[in-house]
Amino acid sequence: MNPHPSTEAQDRPARLTVGVVGAGRVGPALAAALQLAGHRPVAVSGVSDASVRRAAEMLPGVPLVTPGEVLARADLVLLTVPDDALADLVAGLVETGAVRPGQLLVHTSGRFGTAVLEPATRAGALPLALHPAMTFTGTSVDVQRLAGCPFGVTAPQELRMAAEALVIEMGGEPEWIAESARPLYHAALAIGANYLVTLVAQAMELLQKAGVQAPDRMLGPLLGAALDNALRSGDAALTGPVARGDAGTVAAHVAELRTHAPQALAGYLAMARTTADRALAHGLLKPELAEELLDVLAGPAPDSGTGPGARPGEQGSPDDSEGTDGPGGTDGTDGTGGAEGQQPEAADHPTGEPPATSPKSTSPKSAAGPTAPEGSDSPADSASPDDSTSPDDPASPDHGPHGGGS
Repeated sequence: MNPHPSTEAQDRPARLTVGVVGAGRVGPALAAALQLAGHRPVAVSGVSDASVRRAAEMLPGVPLVTPGEVLARADLVLLTVPDDALADLVAGLVETGAVRPGQLLVHTSGRFGTAVLEPATRAGALPLALHPAMTFTGTSVDVQRLAGCPFGVTAPQELRMAAEALVIEMGGEPEWIAESARPLYHAALAIGANYLVTLVAQAMELLQKAGVQAPDRMLGPLLGAALDNALRSGDAALTGPVARGDAGTVAAHVAELRTHAPQALAGYLAMARTTADRALAHGLLKPELAEELLDVLAGPAPDSGTGPGARPGEQGSPDDSEGTDGPGGTDGTDGTGGAEGQQPEAADHPTGEPPATSPKSTSPKSAAGPTAPEGSDSPADSASPDDSTSPDDPASPDHGPHGGGS
């Protein structure tokens, strides 16, 4: 798909003038998609060299101006900045009198609904939260990826039809998210998209250490099949030594990681405990095979200085509470990122050690116990997925997944 409007779109009268505040990876792509639908981008703001370059490539001929001037020129304004910058941006625009009654203000943060736009709503603006659950690259390929892309949508009842129409015009599919559920929705995207990238990158590094020359080619078919199976079957798709209760294999993994990649051990143990917990709860891991496996997984991570760790199903492990995709969101999708150059990226937080407990404190069955439903991910880039996080946030499902993004 070409990011520039087709002849047919150019012949149609533009219905809305569109402005972008924050030329990160998400804003220009959404504006380009709206342009294809017959709307007319008229102004964009950006700070960094990358933002200026991206705006010029994605929205050629659209002037680069201040945020206040964007609002002065546009009927529909896309606020595609990092999540943590969004509230201050809205407050500043209202204080300077930039917000006009009847103006559509759309943010792409996965974390927030429309409440974050309340100051602008009081000034007469029409608030919409449209978060593309997609990762963004900052190139024209993003416009193509919007075809069939789900959007997490939150809007006042009287604006639901307008929100739905805008998402459909951008090629997306609206999914209604309650205001109170936005943080949980975004956390789900971060787990699914942002942390997937971390796991895949770490797996490739370990394969390189093992001497594999092309780890991406080795992982591609396996991960593709695993993802497809998981999306189709959920926990029933679990395979591998933890689901089988193969404690000896898991112990060998732990020993190798402790020796050759100690930085990966804490994550391995955390994911193995979670996998064992879910496998037990869903009847995949036989209780009679679980005791030895649980003892292996109860061992301390490197340099912890603590005794054996908590078993699957126990709460409070710092390994299970790593930060979400932060600005992704708006990255993003996050999407789960925001505009580049607007604020420093959020730093990664080191994972902690599981709390010390007795390895014999619970039986396999009680360790499985009832568990809270998963799906608390993300975009990072808006973004991001961002990040996401809004979708355009590099940490989100870019936003993002903002992310995402997203």
